[in-house]
Amino acid sequence: MQNFIFENPTKIIFGKGTIGRIGSEVKQLGTNVLLVYGQGSIKTNGVYDQVMTSLREAAVTVVEFPGVKSNPVLSHVLKGIELARAERVDVIAAVGGGSVIDTAKTIAAGVMADPGDDIWDFFTYKKKICGALPLLTVLTISASASEMNAAAVITKEDGAQKYSIRSPYIQPKTSILDPTVLFSLSPAYSAYSAVDAITHMLEGYFNNTEPDGILQDRLVEGLMKTIMESTERILEDPHDYKARANMMWATTLAFNGLTTAGMGMIALPAHMIEHSLSALYDIPHGAGLSIILPGWMSYALPKKPVKFARLAREIFDVIDSDDIRAGAAGINRLKQWFSFIGSPVSLDEADIPADDIGKITENAFALSRVWGLKDYGREVIAEIVENCKGRQTV
Repeated sequence: MQNFIFENPTKIIFGKGTIGRIGSEVKQLGTNVLLVYGQGSIKTNGVYDQVMTSLREAAVTVVEFPGVKSNPVLSHVLKGIELARAERVDVIAAVGGGSVIDTAKTIAAGVMADPGDDIWDFFTYKKKICGALPLLTVLTISASASEMNAAAVITKEDGAQKYSIRSPYIQPKTSILDPTVLFSLSPAYSAYSAVDAITHMLEGYFNNTEPDGILQDRLVEGLMKTIMESTERILEDPHDYKARANMMWATTLAFNGLTTAGMGMIALPAHMIEHSLSALYDIPHGAGLSIILPGWMSYALPKKPVKFARLAREIFDVIDSDDIRAGAAGINRLKQWFSFIGSPVSLDEADIPADDIGKITENAFALSRVWGLKDYGREVIAEIVENCKGRQTV
């Protein structure tokens, strides 16, 4: 295990009925809140009323900023920054999933930037984030762990660039996780959430610079088993509180820095390529990952057969003494499980033309340069995307 510093300052308030605490928690951070949310689902599932009641009782002034879409876009972020500045808000509350929280994070950083700054420079690393308004979140889709990490992903429509930022300034101060909120989450997005969290963990599991991370490996394997078991129970009974609670906490732990602490440098090549799919075709992030992850795993298997075989044996009980065969069986089992829960596993299933592989490759290659993934040139990316064309096994 390598030397590391682990610090996660987000306070988590977890459990039934915890949304009612948003007012008192916001009041500790400010008195004029920008309330960021999505397309209106929180108004149909009762979350909006709970939030507004609590904020009114805390005598907090509320400025609403709805309309965040899946795969959030820069143009909407810029409108939020303008509104926040005009209304002189001093705290931001995000009520939603990763898209809403990432939008709120970027607004929080953008408000504190110089008015003449190009916010996109944060995403291309031309400028550093030097401050942000305090942020609180109420989680309604558990997948990205944005409620407990310092990252955000936004798409710039001009050029279809889906890039990320990372800064301790945008880490939420407090996040409220009430599993009952997830009862109304659709089967499709419950499945995509599982794929997202599993991919977060497996990227760190395979792409690190520490050859002996047995503790971290077991954390990933345990969380992955929990997510898979919980997802299957949720698809049978969306109101299974224990399954929703386990799922909500496991997905948060999957990408809050815990599973990669001590593992050295981490790379996210599957996420890098998927960002091109959701930027170019606006498909759900989890759906894109269930297409790309098996394709990337097939490419990487010959390079790390022992690790892939371990995953296959620990997660899928594969019995085969040959590591390559075992690893291939594990990849196929994961692909089958993605299909079982209703997430696509090929470009065909997502109606993405096979002729677009060159277009996808160029888009992903541009991001690979920004992220410093030097091993992922055009030929490698094209090979991985080619692996994702159909439902073939490894």
